[in-house]
Amino acid sequence: MKPGFSLILAAALLASPAAGATLSVEGAVSPAWVERAGSTDRVPLEVGMSLQNQDRIVTGAGSRALLKLADGSAVKLGENAVVNLDGLAEKRDDRARRLVTASLDVVRGAFRFTTGIFSRQAFERDVRIRVATVTAGIRGTDLWGRSDDQRDLVCLIEGRISVGHAQTGEITMSEPLAFFVAPRQQAPLPVGKVDAAQLRQWAAETELDAVAGGARRRGRFRVEVSTVPDQQAALRDYDAVRRAGYPAVIQPVKSAAAVEYRVRIVNLHSERDAQSVAGKVKALGLAQATVAR
Repeated sequence: MKPGFSLILAAALLASPAAGATLSVEGAVSPAWVERAGSTDRVPLEVGMSLQNQDRIVTGAGSRALLKLADGSAVKLGENAVVNLDGLAEKRDDRARRLVTASLDVVRGAFRFTTGIFSRQAFERDVRIRVATVTAGIRGTDLWGRSDDQRDLVCLIEGRISVGHAQTGEITMSEPLAFFVAPRQQAPLPVGKVDAAQLRQWAAETELDAVAGGARRRGRFRVEVSTVPDQQAALRDYDAVRRAGYPAVIQPVKSAAAVEYRVRIVNLHSERDAQSVAGKVKALGLAQATVAR
């Protein structure tokens, strides 16, 4: 084994996704990161990654994230979002039913919570989402929300939710397209109703397909960031790409003559997505980046 080869192996292992999480990453448009509790480091958000209590998800400009709960529900995040995770657990309730719990604190940005996106599992759920000043208790439903400098907003697309605010107490919303708005430094407005065109515009803010650069499970395209004979050069490229929020991996390839090191971004959903990522990588100064399948 070449000196330092174990460092490459360690980097690959750190990038490997874990399995069996209450909440995991199903898709992402980079740049996006996970900030782990007790660490000052940011780890690029990676398809297949298991998320943990006290994790903070941060998405960058033009980014998206698609997260999956163990019961098959989806959490979608838009660009420039910050979301804190807690209460992630799978357990039995007092009736011995399997129960998934989660608490998501949307500090900034747009989100969507939707049931039925992935195949449904035999779980009940107890999910609470806090959008800065507004808390939503979820049973089986579909809702969208956003927190920004002007207001906190929750829109019910389908189902039933309980919305809480310090100035209004708890309000039950069951009418499709009903929305609750809490402006900054003002009392919340009465529950209103949004039209379908506005909802489509809002929903696009959290959809992976609305922007290029998406990675998903079993994505067939990749970006070859660099291929170099020197492992230290490979690590420099790897670190530069990951610092920028892209989940690079390193693959050592051994031939009869030598070992070369390939830095890659994998699981990209389409050629369009891969071309978009390659362009962003080139903008980091890695002009040799190419698309492959």
